[in-house]
Formats: sequence, structure tokens, C-alpha cells
Amino acid sequence: MSQTKPPSPTEEAGGGEPSLKQVMGPGLLLLFIIGDILGTGIYALTGEVAGEVGGAAWLPFAIAFVVALITACSYLELVTKYPEAAGAALYVHKAFGKHHLTFLVCFAVMCSGITSASAASRAFAANLATGFGLDVGNGVILLIALAFMLLVLAVNLRGVGESVKINVLLTAVELSGLLIVILISMFFIFGGNADFSRVVTFETASDKSVFLAVSTATSLAFFAMVGFEDSVNMAEETKNPAKIFPRMMFTGIGITGLIYVLVSICAVAVVPVGPLSESETPLATVVQTAAPDFPISDLLPFISMFAVANSALINMLMASRLLYGMGKQGVLPPFLAKVHPGRRTPQAAIVFTTVIALGLITFVSLSPDSPVVSLLGGTTSLLLLAVFALVNVSVLVLRRDRAETEHFKAGRVLPVVGTITCLYLVLPWSSGRPAGQYEIAGGLLVLGLVLWVVTWYTRKKENAKIG
Repeated sequence: MSQTKPPSPTEEAGGGEPSLKQVMGPGLLLLFIIGDILGTGIYALTGEVAGEVGGAAWLPFAIAFVVALITACSYLELVTKYPEAAGAALYVHKAFGKHHLTFLVCFAVMCSGITSASAASRAFAANLATGFGLDVGNGVILLIALAFMLLVLAVNLRGVGESVKINVLLTAVELSGLLIVILISMFFIFGGNADFSRVVTFETASDKSVFLAVSTATSLAFFAMVGFEDSVNMAEETKNPAKIFPRMMFTGIGITGLIYVLVSICAVAVVPVGPLSESETPLATVVQTAAPDFPISDLLPFISMFAVANSALINMLMASRLLYGMGKQGVLPPFLAKVHPGRRTPQAAIVFTTVIALGLITFVSLSPDSPVVSLLGGTTSLLLLAVFALVNVSVLVLRRDRAETEHFKAGRVLPVVGTITCLYLVLPWSSGRPAGQYEIAGGLLVLGLVLWVVTWYTRKKENAKIG
């Protein structure tokens, strides 16, 4: 995703670059969407969500699914109307034509990738400790998380060409871990060993009403649903996107939403809310409780590691390429557009985004009692929900732009509902988010604005000298 408008699939004018090859059919697009949504959120945050609302942890996931589905309708109208890469930044720029707003959207999406990858690195470290049976404290977990992020840096610098076929394999592994949790839990439940009454029990903090607790948990659970929006960047590489995107988007979100609800129901039925909310590897705890002698319980932490490692790598790839694109277009300092002469990777952008991620992981891990994954995951959903609200508004604004071809229509009501629900989950007095999420998001956006102002001022001085 970049800030500039790429050529449409039919454009090959003059000396321009040729359009991208359309290689994705319905099956591969569906697997891409499912694979992009699955990952760190459900593996790491089930316990945190249960800690907010008690046994009814499935409800926030169900609400998050509905909110994602509504916003997906807006994305579908825009991607079938403008079948080009660049996603949210392109839509907002077409709707409002304000470069500073386009920049903020682009930078917010980039920051969401960094916070998501940082959350994944912490989850990776926790699962590694569980998988190898290491009894270590917060400091060692932090060091493992930082080392993992440096490993992602090395892979990113070397150059990673993630093909769609590899994504199919990664999706299969991630999905297998969740199916293991569901199947083993079902045997435990139907064997009469589970307490199914917990599934309809609300347990909230004394200072929160049930409504506010559900809002807080939904704001957190939404982190598990993000990823569907990335698929619009594959529009130029999809065969007949106007026809297959709606079916595959709805199917992909529906499958993942169903899996998430089933996993959360099974988790609270098998493990009491207290131990579940205290665990940094909640799904591994579920399997170990349901089948302590079954060897697959030893494998699940490693499957979880694989899932969150994939999330971290994909998000850091996306974040570094966005930063590189903004540097290349002169929106941010040009040093961020430097490319390694041998590997042809955006080395400056990769290092810069990794430094931010290392700082974030360290900052939120300084307190042993800090809920690191939920804090970073919540910041990710905060940034993306703000972007989603703008995308929903953009749909309404762009209705004046008549398309020559048939495209998906979200209707008049859904974009309005999408805007309201996204803003509701963003605003502090309605979402119940902790202040730390706003501090992290605000700090990242201030950093972006400082870089933007420095770039603008430098270019202004250069133009004055030329003039």
C-alpha cells in the first residue's frame, strides 16, 4: 500500500509500468482472507477478553464479527468500484483530496502493523516459554520477544517473497491449531467434564457496568478480526474482482467469525475464567486442561508460535513497505526510501520500523503486571477502527462519483452504521479502552507528523533556494 495512486489493471500507457498479473481466483482469495484474519488475536487474547466479561467471552467476538462485516461492505463497494491497490489511503484520498489526511491514514495503517507485530512478538515469546516448559519471568520473556523481532528484521532485510501458495500453507497450520482446540474441547465437554454454565455468566470489574465491559472486550476482540481489509490490496491481482470479491470476503469473515466464537465458548467451558485470563497462552492452557495426557497439547504452543510469527512478519513487511513508499514520494524524509543495493530491500524503512517495534515492546513490558499483548493489540484495533470510520464515510462521499461498470453496493444504511459503530469503539468514554492505548497511538502519530513537518520544511527551503 502506498500513498500514490497506482495504475488500474487496464493501464499500460506510455512508458508506465505494466499492470500486475491477475493470478488469484476465488479459492486463493478466500484462503488469503482467512489466513490474514487468523493469527495473534485469537491465540493470545481469548483470556484477556474473558477477563473483561467473564464466561460470556464469545459475545465480544460475535459483536466484533458484526462490526467487521458491516465495514467489509464498505470496503467491498470501494474495491469493486476502484479495483486498485492502496486500500484505505486511496479511498480517503479520492473522497477528500487532502494530502495531510491521506498521510495520516497511511501512517495509521503502518503503525497498526507495527503494534500488531509487537503484540505478536510478545505472544511468540510466551508460547516459546510454554512450549519448552521454561519457568521464566517477565525479563526473560521480554528478551525473547526482542530477539524474535531482531530475527524478523534479519529475514526482512534478506528479502522475503511471500507467495500466495505459501500463504495457503501458513493458513492451514494456523487453522489446524484452532481446530485442535475446538475438537479436544468438544470431547472434554461432551464427556461431562466441562462447566457449560460459565458460557452465559457475566463477570465484570466492580467499576464497570456489563454494557461498558462488553464494549471494552469488543474493542479488544476486534484485534482478532482485523486483516480482512488487507485483501483489497490484492485487487489488481484478482481475476474479475467485482464478481468474486463480495462472495469470498463474506465467506472468509463468516468462517473466521464462526471459528472464533466456537473457540471462545470452548475455552471458558473448559477452563475457569480466572486461570484463563491470567495465562499468556490461553489456548495452550485449554488443551492442557482438556487433555493433559494427550501429546498434541505439547504441540499447540509451537503451532501458536508459528501463527503469531507469521503475523509479525507480514505486518512488519507491510509497515516497512508503507514507510518506504512515503519516503519515496517525498512525504517523509528521503533516507527512508534507501534500498539495499544487493538485496533490493528497503533497508532504512525496515530498520526504522523495527526500532519503533523494539521500543514499543520494551516500553509496555517495563511493568511486570502490564497486559502487554492486550495493550498492543488494543492499540492496533484503535488505529484501524479510526481508519475504518473514515472508509465508511468515504463510501458516502464517493457516491457522487459514478462508476462505468457494475460494482457491489453497500446501501445507504450500512456505511452510516459502520461509521457510528467504529467511532463508538474508538472514543474513550464509550469503548472503555485504557489510556495506555491512546498514549501509544498518539505517540506514534505525533512521530509521523514530526517527520512529515521536517520533510515539508526541508523541501520548502530547497525550493526557495532553487527559486
